[in-house]
Amino acid sequence: MKQPVSISDHIRRLIVLGTPIIIGQIGIIILGFADTMMIGHYDTESLGAASFVNNLFSLVIIGSTGFAYGLTPVIGELAGTGDRAGIGGKLKNALAVNAATGVFFTLCMAILYCNLDKLGQPPELMPLIRPYYLTILASLVFVLLFNAFRQFADGIMDTRTSMWILLGGNLLNIAGNWLLIYGVGGFPELGLTGAGISTLFSRIVMLLVFAVLFFKLPRYRTYRDGFARATVNRTDFYRLNALGWPLALQMGMETASFSLTTIMVGWIGTIALAAHQVMLTISTLFFMMYYGMGAATAVQVSHFRGQNRPTDVRRAAFTGFGLITVMAIISNTLFWQFRPHIGEWFTDNPDVILALGGLFLPMMLYQFGDSLQIAFANALRGILDVKIMMLYSFIAYFIISLSASYLFGFIMNGGLPGIWMAFPLGLTSAGIMFCLRFLYKTRKTA
Repeated sequence: MKQPVSISDHIRRLIVLGTPIIIGQIGIIILGFADTMMIGHYDTESLGAASFVNNLFSLVIIGSTGFAYGLTPVIGELAGTGDRAGIGGKLKNALAVNAATGVFFTLCMAILYCNLDKLGQPPELMPLIRPYYLTILASLVFVLLFNAFRQFADGIMDTRTSMWILLGGNLLNIAGNWLLIYGVGGFPELGLTGAGISTLFSRIVMLLVFAVLFFKLPRYRTYRDGFARATVNRTDFYRLNALGWPLALQMGMETASFSLTTIMVGWIGTIALAAHQVMLTISTLFFMMYYGMGAATAVQVSHFRGQNRPTDVRRAAFTGFGLITVMAIISNTLFWQFRPHIGEWFTDNPDVILALGGLFLPMMLYQFGDSLQIAFANALRGILDVKIMMLYSFIAYFIISLSASYLFGFIMNGGLPGIWMAFPLGLTSAGIMFCLRFLYKTRKTA
């Protein structure tokens, strides 16, 4: 058996592997900021319509991303054994599975589209909501197919390719927004519909670029050989679904718990909702950075699992947790230093800025729990132990976190800060359960 890799080497590998993923994740966040700013400067009605549609699709996008994550440990395990032809075959099956899942999500959202008038939205927004909804709906299948290529590349530790394609796609989307929202350079002024068309176009282009690179670049030749020889088969179809759906539901439950918390915040009032949204925007930035390193941890864990090196499996997981914790400490330090100005970046309303003051402490406290749950959720993904995560997520995010939000916020009259104090409790509970499960599974296989 090979000697275990040193901690310093684990750190180096995770930084090299994770940095491009983190940059790509930050690019997605920046695109969200850019979309909101460009639509908001067009008119307030478009911003309201975009907020409604994007919130409806956010759960689907996050769930579909979680579904695609099931491919990464499968690829990583094969990469650990050097089976490149097998990886190509798994990619072909992943594309088929993701296409089918994309059609399923599209049909579900199409049914919702037919019932938009029953959701109680302002009638004046419906002419803006409907065409924008349809363009985002048309892009779902392309998102899932791109995610299959992305998880393939991440699984073979080729994270830079995904990074550059994501950054290029984001720039293309921003340029398309500028041309089609405002009608620049002879293009028609389409407002919010133009933003939707730009998003659809950029997602198609990103998929096509990834596909062209895979089928043309010499470094993918051996993977292409396996891709060409493989057939779409029932075994891989079932396995990828068995891995993907628990991850989709795990990430979906976490997102859903925050969405349901937003409903509670709405009971307090508009000022509370505005402050809540500002802090959620900042927390999403932190989460995406941490998850980039978490994804790298999943890849490393899966590689060492494929090589039957249990000591390195555990070391990779705990090194990933250590690195994410360091990122959280740095984030908290910067967050604390800039806290007097954060509210001013988002709003001029003094009441919202005042309400934000009560959220700094729970926001900083829950970074540890977020680090713990991200690290060990991805470690479990790396050892292909994902089904139990659905139960743990339900307990942590629905039973513990939502109950505590209501208890602290309303029964104990904690208001908005009380609702936010539940987040450290829920996230830390999830992290502890994921960590204990990982220790149990890796001790059992050692």
